[in-house]
Amino acid sequence: MQTIKQILALVQKDLMQEWRQKYAFYGLLLYVASTVFVMYMLLHQPADKVWNALFWVTLLFISVNAVARSFLQETTGRMLFYYQMCTPEVFMIGKMLYHVLLMAIMSLMCWLLYIWFLGNPLIRLGYFVGLCVMGGSSLGIAFTLLAAIAARAGQNAALMAILGFPIMIPLLMLLTRISEIAFQEVYQPGLIKMWWMLGSLDVFIIALSLILFRYLWKN
Repeated sequence: MQTIKQILALVQKDLMQEWRQKYAFYGLLLYVASTVFVMYMLLHQPADKVWNALFWVTLLFISVNAVARSFLQETTGRMLFYYQMCTPEVFMIGKMLYHVLLMAIMSLMCWLLYIWFLGNPLIRLGYFVGLCVMGGSSLGIAFTLLAAIAARAGQNAALMAILGFPIMIPLLMLLTRISEIAFQEVYQPGLIKMWWMLGSLDVFIIALSLILFRYLWKN
């Protein structure tokens, strides 16, 4: 029970900090809107596969910017306070939950902007919205560990992109393949297997984060 309270307290702290720094959130929204608008000016209404690929690539860059701020803005004194108040597993789970919530919101905002500017080629709308939230959450989970490593390595946000490349490629390929069914009326073979692979990848990243973050915590 105490562990759950600590996790919720950490999530609440991050939400309150995000609310106090609304300019950063609005700046992220402006970044998304300007990116989608540039795509509209170049492509107008792209083909279904292009629309799908551009959406997930855009969400990837959004997650880099959104998740990086959470760790990079933590000062040394504040990390020392966390070290005395909670365990590394509690701190990591709290960060992951916050990033899942943040990326779920940003994913829906990105989807709305894509529908507004680039049209709506989706046939299975509810399916894609659910996958959009889950895909954004998966990206948030994956970048949580990478942001923690980057923060401990001299606050270098560029390190996230370098370390994340081997993880993001299979994740993006899975999300792109799974979301193709939203543009089709026929059933896609192997869809259930790909969903299992996506869920297994998320579980693997979460377990790896909880194991490895303990060593970063000690440093």
